Order: sequence, then C-alpha cells, then structure tokens
Amino acid sequence: MALFKSGNPTLSEKVFERGIEWQQADAMTERGTLNKFGLMLILLLASASLTWKAAAEGTNVMPYVIGAAIFGFIIAIVFTFKKTWGAALAPIYALAEGVFLGGISAYYNYAFEKTAPGIVMQAVGLTFGVVIAMFALYRFGVIKATQRFKTIIITATAGIAIFYLIAMVLRMFGVDMPMIHEGSTIGIAFSVFVVAIAALNLILDFDLIEQGAKQGAPKYMEWYGAFALMVTIVWLYLEILRLLAKLADRR
Repeated sequence: MALFKSGNPTLSEKVFERGIEWQQADAMTERGTLNKFGLMLILLLASASLTWKAAAEGTNVMPYVIGAAIFGFIIAIVFTFKKTWGAALAPIYALAEGVFLGGISAYYNYAFEKTAPGIVMQAVGLTFGVVIAMFALYRFGVIKATQRFKTIIITATAGIAIFYLIAMVLRMFGVDMPMIHEGSTIGIAFSVFVVAIAALNLILDFDLIEQGAKQGAPKYMEWYGAFALMVTIVWLYLEILRLLAKLADRR
C-alpha cells in the first residue's frame, strides 16, 4: 500500500496503514467527509457568533478565548490518538475553535475598526476564496501532491511551527519577533509566505482524504478527515487576518 504524508500535523501516513481491517467496515467517502466538515463548520460559526456578540456587548471574552484555545488543543491531541472517537470529539473541537476565533475576530474588528473597517469579513471571504481555489487547482490536476511537493510543504510547515514556538518562548521574556507582529516589508513578506504554505497544505489534505476514500478507510475516518481539514483552514484564516492587519498598519 502506498504511503501518504501531509503537512497538517493531524494527518500522516500512519492514518491509512490498517487497510486490511478497514475492508470489514463501512467505507469512508469524500462526500461523507465533506458533509461532516459542513456540520463542523456550522458549529464553529454558531459558537463564533455567540462569542462575537458577547464581545460586542462589552463582555470580557478573553478568558473564554484562552480556555477554548487550550481545550481545543487538548481535544486535537486526544483525537490524534483516538480517531474512533471522532463523532464526539470533532463537534466539540469545532465549538471550541468557534469560541476562540469569535473572540480573536472581535479583537481585530475593534482594533482596526477605523484603519481597516470590515477586516474580519475580508479575512473570512479571502479564506473561503483560497480554499475554493486550492480545491479547484487540486481537482483539475494543476497542482499535484507529488512526493517532492509533500516533502517541501511538510518541511516548510515544520519550520514555521518551530519559528512560532521560538517566538512564543522569547515573548515570555519580553522579546518580540518583528516579522510576526510588525507591518514592515519583511513582516508582510513573512506573512505572505506563511499564508502560501497554509494554502498549499490544503492540497495535501485534499489528497490524503481522497486516498483514504480510495483505499476503503473506515467510516469514522470521515470525522478525522473533516477535523484535519478544519485545522488547516483555521490556521489559514488566522494568517490571512494577521496579514490584513499588517497591511492596515502601513496605511
């Protein structure tokens, strides 16, 4: 059986190694994965809307945002090792991410309401536009998930993750990384690069989901595929939002 890799940390070749056992279960399908992703998206938008509304009414939502971020991270770790729990974990993860994104979006909306009104809606629109464009490029074979392509994207994604981790540690000691937070030319170029890598991770996710369906992965893997896709899209949205904020700072 061929092995498949993804830059998304929730997807790896080990996910699809148990093909013999899977043949005895209901098979995973691309449509089923899409349906489950749609449900997760609805849950995410619902909780994000509630958090946004609470923030707009003057409620301090940051404790909930931080709590949701930590809780979502824990759920993601558990889900990685307990894929059969997808029907329960995936919806919970979507709700947690909605609280997190709703709070973060409300913060950006307030911070840039004068210099960049509508920044959140722009980020949402661009995110969905990128997702649709990348899916079209993948579906029509314009961009193919070759082994070399996967290696490059995985390496770049790992490099970004390490860079962010170092930046978080340095910030604890009062040191900020200009590339991450400032709207300088190099800061904007860095954000454009990260957005591009996040977008290209979608190609790996689409490919892995397709291969899982072709190889007869079990039905519960639809939840895992939907969850993994949401992880990438959330990352993409946050990076686009950060890029728009940097561009607004230069005006």
